[in-house]
Amino acid sequence: QLQLVESGGGLVQAGESLRLSCAASGNIFRLIPMGWFRQPPGKQRELVASIASGGSTNYADSVKDRFTISRDNAKNTVDLQMNSLKPEDTAVYYCNAAGRVGRSVWGQGTQVTVSS
Repeated sequence: QLQLVESGGGLVQAGESLRLSCAASGNIFRLIPMGWFRQPPGKQRELVASIASGGSTNYADSVKDRFTISRDNAKNTVDLQMNSLKPEDTAVYYCNAAGRVGRSVWGQGTQVTVSS
């Protein structure tokens, strides 16, 4: 199990950037793929980016070429750099294990609001 704390959200205008950070505690962190998820208002939570323990990445089509996920296994952190933000990126963002292995209790998330 991981304990997860997300930070870095805020209110920005369309076209601007934000960098989200997730601090994780737990020995399994470095061994498992991690992901950033988001839950827009009134919608289900969705996976937007994932990164394997070795660093390979995958992105949802909606964020490809705009978002970049990275991790530091020594510091147990996973970040999400978000560029060219759009109003439809507005959501609460969470980090967690990308797959079932290591999936933990969800943290409080961090709110991202993009105004047009």
